[in-house]
Amino acid sequence: MSALGITLRALSTGAGLLIVGVLAMSLLAGPSDKPTARQWQRRLARSSGWLAVLVLLSGVAVLGWQVTVVTGRADGAASGAAWLRLLGATQLGTVWLLRHAILLLLAALVLFRESDESRADWLAWRIEAGLLAVAGAGLAAWAGHAVGVDPGSALPALVNAVHLAATGAWLGALPALALLLVAASREEGADSRPFAVLAVRRFSTWALAVMAVIVVTGVWNAWNEVGGVPGLVGTGYGRLVLLKGALLLPVLALAAWNRRSLLPRLGGDGATVGRPGMRSLARFVAVEAVVGAALVVVAAALALTPPGRHTTPDWPLSFRLAPEVTWNFPGVKTQVLIGAQILLVGLLALIAGCFMRRWRPLMLAGAAVLLFAGAQQALPPLAVDAYPTTYRRPSVPYNAASIAHGASLYRVHCVECHGPAGRGDGPASAGLLQRPADLTAPHTNDHTAGDIFWWLTHGVGIVMPGFGAKVPEDERWDLINFLRALSAGEAARSLTDIDEPERPRLRAPDFTFATGPAQTTLKDYRGRQPILLVLFTLPSSRARLAELAQAYGDLRSFNAAVLAVPMDGGERILSRIGASPRILFPVATEGAEDIVSTYSLFRRTRAPEGALPNAPMPAHMEFLIDRSGYLRARWLPGGPQPGWSDIKVLLAEIHALNQETDVAAPPDEHVH
Repeated sequence: MSALGITLRALSTGAGLLIVGVLAMSLLAGPSDKPTARQWQRRLARSSGWLAVLVLLSGVAVLGWQVTVVTGRADGAASGAAWLRLLGATQLGTVWLLRHAILLLLAALVLFRESDESRADWLAWRIEAGLLAVAGAGLAAWAGHAVGVDPGSALPALVNAVHLAATGAWLGALPALALLLVAASREEGADSRPFAVLAVRRFSTWALAVMAVIVVTGVWNAWNEVGGVPGLVGTGYGRLVLLKGALLLPVLALAAWNRRSLLPRLGGDGATVGRPGMRSLARFVAVEAVVGAALVVVAAALALTPPGRHTTPDWPLSFRLAPEVTWNFPGVKTQVLIGAQILLVGLLALIAGCFMRRWRPLMLAGAAVLLFAGAQQALPPLAVDAYPTTYRRPSVPYNAASIAHGASLYRVHCVECHGPAGRGDGPASAGLLQRPADLTAPHTNDHTAGDIFWWLTHGVGIVMPGFGAKVPEDERWDLINFLRALSAGEAARSLTDIDEPERPRLRAPDFTFATGPAQTTLKDYRGRQPILLVLFTLPSSRARLAELAQAYGDLRSFNAAVLAVPMDGGERILSRIGASPRILFPVATEGAEDIVSTYSLFRRTRAPEGALPNAPMPAHMEFLIDRSGYLRARWLPGGPQPGWSDIKVLLAEIHALNQETDVAAPPDEHVH
């Protein structure tokens, strides 16, 4: 983002919006036979032509600036080949060509219009030019963030196009309205005062509807591109959005003042009330236009700033609201309920104060006190500690390779205090003033990955040292991925061979494995079919592998994939399995070590031995993963129930997964 880029984009955008507004204001006011009004209309017609030329020239300048950005060279704009590549090989170039073809047609229509003599001619070229101006302004949405944030949907671009067109119909009309008011407020412009009063009233009604569209579409666009409160508060893009909203508030207040106080005065006595009222209104409209110009500059800066959704937030507060964490704490529900009642009374007082005249200051002051008191009562119980990295997105995906590496790092740096199973019972924990946290407890998931990253980097008080200087950043994320998997392994103790739909779903860590020269990932199967992941040991698993081989036809007919991973190493695994029965499903020859290290974390059961720090390692494990990528069921041979030793039970579970209609969205690639 540079000052030149912002200036050029603001100039191009502002000129396009002005054309829309000038034509909209001209149509709202309508034709007139009064000399002052006709002169004003002619002035608008001339300015629309020059504005069209300005949009074309500034558009070329913006494209030239974009060429220098793409090439990374200040002299890149001198390269014709770079211009052609940008125009012919990018969506920005395609949209630019289409938009400027429309604007060129608009310029020709405005500059070479034939006549305004008849009402039909007067309306025709203005309506045609207005439609072209709206199309030109709206097309810019297809070259902005609205497309990049959600490339698969046209809705964000359509909403943004409506927002741009509505902004032009309001903001672009303000200078034209101010010119009319100035002309009509003079003594020599008295002939056009009724015309100006009618135009202002029409614009007031029009602006009320248009502003509602601007606010609704603007809020939708901002939320879609910011991605949530962290992106709004913790990114440069979000702070620009807040600045844009802060600039809009005084505009709305000023418009409300104009509508309520100045608009009724326009029809009063010309010398003492009407003309002074018009001059005052013209000044306020000019102030609105100046603030609107500032909004255009902020919008230009937003266009050149990465969206908050695509930026790592830097959280500026020492707390965050997390009702999902604190809601069941003692007393929280009561405090929130009391605070909510106070807030409701304050809101009712605010609404009443807006409609009352006599007691308005008192009501509004009381409403402010009640709203503040209610927030003070309801919000603190919902807050938890937060850090600058609380909402940082991990740079390392949640996969078996990362988790396995995180496990090795844990054994080096963490096991002495937190223990081999992460329960805070390591050898060094006995001498500490405060027992280390149990990393398998449910509260671990109450903290974001960014919280844990902060603790790993900077430490926790005097109990836990920081590892920022010892452990590289990517390895700290590997540790976090392992801790998330360790916690998930504790939750997996409830997994059985029968899926229970109400059970919280555990994400299956992604992994990469090879079967000969080809490499495949678990994620490649998402959206296609359920997966039976088989971790086996020879020779004890040979009989089970034979059963699965014989049932493989039935499994495939139920749209299930089978992936087999040796727990005792992949060297010469196919020859060790043997040629009979023939194994047709994939058997991992590479990548098995990381997969086994990761999925062995999900071996614990509800049996007493499952709670031991070093729970016994089964020789054979099978996991059922649904189409979305979640662990849904697990079978460990030798349990009290026969489970999947009866293939029909396994087929029934797979069939149930295939019949699900409320398929969950795939888990994110990174932990949160």
